[in-house]
Amino acid sequence: MTPSHTKQWTVHGKNGFDSLRWNEKAEIPRLGDNDVLVHFYYASPSYRELCIPLGKHPFPTRDGHVPGTDGAGVVEAVGSKVSRFKPGDKVITLFNQGHLGGYIDDQIVATGLGGSVDGTFRQYGAFNEHGLVAMPSTLNFQQASTLPCAALTAWNALYGLEGRALKAGDTVLTQGTGGVSVFALQFAKAAGARVIATTSSTEKAEILKRLGADHVLDYKKDPKWGESARALTPDQSGVQHIIEVGGPNTMAQSFVAIKREGVISVIGFMGGLSKGEPSFLETLNTSSILRGIMVGSRVQLEELTRAIDANLIKPVVDEKVFALEELKECYQYMGNLTVKIDSPD
Repeated sequence: MTPSHTKQWTVHGKNGFDSLRWNEKAEIPRLGDNDVLVHFYYASPSYRELCIPLGKHPFPTRDGHVPGTDGAGVVEAVGSKVSRFKPGDKVITLFNQGHLGGYIDDQIVATGLGGSVDGTFRQYGAFNEHGLVAMPSTLNFQQASTLPCAALTAWNALYGLEGRALKAGDTVLTQGTGGVSVFALQFAKAAGARVIATTSSTEKAEILKRLGADHVLDYKKDPKWGESARALTPDQSGVQHIIEVGGPNTMAQSFVAIKREGVISVIGFMGGLSKGEPSFLETLNTSSILRGIMVGSRVQLEELTRAIDANLIKPVVDEKVFALEELKECYQYMGNLTVKIDSPD
């Protein structure tokens, strides 16, 4: 029997984590003809989830929305016109529900889960069939729940710009051990590329090496790590791709490391702001391409799921797991986290 109620969180206002409200028995709206009802088993928070209740998210959100962009579960029921899925299928969510393929536009931005559209921090959720993708067969629900934001962003950074897609033998520079950077490392190694990674932690440096990083640079001990990275490339000509998650505080060194016609994919600003940030004229001086990334399309998500199955890539997930009821506590704990919602029968 199709359930009529669900446990869920909603966000009301921008008063910090107190904006999160828990509902033990929210009503599930009637399923539309093109909708798919998903029973979630795991969800995964992203940095965006932290920004929204703090009022730091740059895009419009709907008050009272269900937070969460990433989730994995099983199809519980389908509408009368659904053709892509059937009950029992394992699925993951698409971050921007309207981004099926091609480049992003303002209309697509308005379809983001966990902001404008109700997201994944709930037991059951209805989605248009085009906003879901089949789960990789080689992953469990916990692992698969981490793909819709971090993995898709990394894939888009490496493959999303026509004519500049990653090739075997290229060099990729990643920053830190966040979800996007780690997925980029894994995808790059699977493609036969070299990877230079940065971190300030000896422990994390060992993790990066185990994941396949060819070189690991300590950005605190080596503040001119851009020069060091460049020196490690063939002919010291620079790296083809940089996964730029630090923002203004790391951008100057990224411009030093990048190869001419290389791509710097701007993902975030984890490093904070800086008065001495470089001018955008640096893109002219280095003949490089600076590209802002806003996750990716369904076509790209389907591509990366096939790559994960073909290369047996396993997402790196924090050992600490939170229950759905513990979402506030989860928001205060940094890491590649997952939230357990229900257990498969």
